[in-house]
Amino acid sequence: MEGDNNATNTPGGHEVDRRGNRIQNDKATVRVPMLLGITLAGGMLIGATFFGGTKSMNNIGKGYAKYREILQLIENNYVDSVNTDELVDFSITKMLEKLDPHTAYMNPQDAIAARSQLEGGFDGIGVEFNIYKDTVYVVTPLAGGPSESAGIQSGDKIIKVDDKALATGGKIENSAVFKALRGKRGTDVKLTILRKGDKQPKEFTVTRDRIPTYSVDAAYMIDAKTGYLKINRFSETTYDEFKTALASLKAKGMTQLMMDLRNNPGGYMDRATNIADEFISGNKLLVYTDGKDNRYDRKTMAHIAGQFEEGPLVVLIDEGSASASEIVSGALQDHDRALIAGRRSFGKGLVQMPVQLSDGSELRLTISRYYTPSGRSIQKPYVPGHEGDYEKDLDQRSKRGEYYIADSIKNDPKLKFKTDGGRVVYGGGGITPDYFIPRDSTWQTAYLVQLYGKNIIREFAMEYANDNRKKLEKVPFDEFDRTVVINDEQMIRLVKDATAEGIKFNEKEYNRSKNYLKNQIKALVARSVYQKNNKGGQNNEFFRVISQTDDTYQKALKLFDRANKLEHGAMTYNQK
Repeated sequence: MEGDNNATNTPGGHEVDRRGNRIQNDKATVRVPMLLGITLAGGMLIGATFFGGTKSMNNIGKGYAKYREILQLIENNYVDSVNTDELVDFSITKMLEKLDPHTAYMNPQDAIAARSQLEGGFDGIGVEFNIYKDTVYVVTPLAGGPSESAGIQSGDKIIKVDDKALATGGKIENSAVFKALRGKRGTDVKLTILRKGDKQPKEFTVTRDRIPTYSVDAAYMIDAKTGYLKINRFSETTYDEFKTALASLKAKGMTQLMMDLRNNPGGYMDRATNIADEFISGNKLLVYTDGKDNRYDRKTMAHIAGQFEEGPLVVLIDEGSASASEIVSGALQDHDRALIAGRRSFGKGLVQMPVQLSDGSELRLTISRYYTPSGRSIQKPYVPGHEGDYEKDLDQRSKRGEYYIADSIKNDPKLKFKTDGGRVVYGGGGITPDYFIPRDSTWQTAYLVQLYGKNIIREFAMEYANDNRKKLEKVPFDEFDRTVVINDEQMIRLVKDATAEGIKFNEKEYNRSKNYLKNQIKALVARSVYQKNNKGGQNNEFFRVISQTDDTYQKALKLFDRANKLEHGAMTYNQK
């Protein structure tokens, strides 16, 4: 993007959402970018101070002198020309591999990109775009943004930016679109647009502005008493967004809440503890950290009268829930405040302190471990220098059946802890849910992955929305949800589009994925039509449609009686 989050997890797309993320695709293949997000964004401690004593400086003096001597010898005497900056960056990266999987070094460009993931916005033109057949399409101009004000419409093709073609050698890279569209607020950019039905392109001048990013994906009422709230990360603005969304749900009569932290890689620790505090009464412990010495040891206690300290609460987690997500779910579980449902979380219990270096690069240095109120360390095991094995843990869980079979989750009996109410919980590798919901993989096929990889589904949904927009915008969403059906005739068109793009039809796999495909298309159409009616960047209609084929969501809806018993001390068992 530049633009918005449609929360469709599919591989191979080139869109970037309004939260600054490249949009992912199939949930089964989200692991690589999710791990990057966990490494760069998860578990950052705000307000930490970095300093070292004379003794530590003396200890590194000899090593520094040797390193400088070798670097100087290479610069002066090596047979070929070398880029010493690259050598330094490489050596730092290799050095950090001897520490833990989450201590990381970023060059200035990567550091800026990583920080933007957690900031409250960026400067740009305010569109969500899609690259299809090496052409940049506007999926939607963000409501109230500069592109919408300038007259840019969904479906417009961006042919040129400031009279320069976006395609280079017939190929458009996502980074090139970023570079062309983003820029300092107040600056103008000229877009050459080809609109559907027009023979000649049009020119628009768009003045860049601050484009807000959002971390609360959805907040809506499921029924008269049940609210749903989804958080995609813990960024600068998350707590404020959360408070506004929660207050809105309560004003609509919410008395029980489903909070969705699935695929949330973490972020700022203080935002996580603030949100946990909204649910936990009194001055109970929320989380504590333990570092090399007491500089980084701290306890965070509940201290406010929260908005929802009473009422059944179900929290959804999965293998993509990490760091700050585990702080929230761990605190709620330890205090018997919420029923945790889904699959075992990622297992990141290390806290990073961001240290900006003199050249603009950044060191994310692990300074402590965090522990849940009962004393659990959620950090899963790792061997320094074997980062590859650490990252393969999610694949290993699948092979061991942990995504699918609750009994296969093996907890270390030596790491047994108890909640306030006496329930047994375990440390040493993520948050184990109170109620296990296996992954539904029946719809996941190679054919589906290819459709997403070629952007067939998103392009098909965009065309459907644009062809029917005038009619659909007059229809309330509830009527849309009841009456709009993606029929078999339309699916035949989609298959033809895929075949034209070189995707060989596989009838067996298509039939397995068919219902999921129809639901995805309908959800994307709903987002395109209704998103501008939402406040705070939410995609409520998209998620309301998606939930209809979300097995974890549907099963969690039946758990509020258990959550109510848990809150009142009547539930003393796990995994039943």
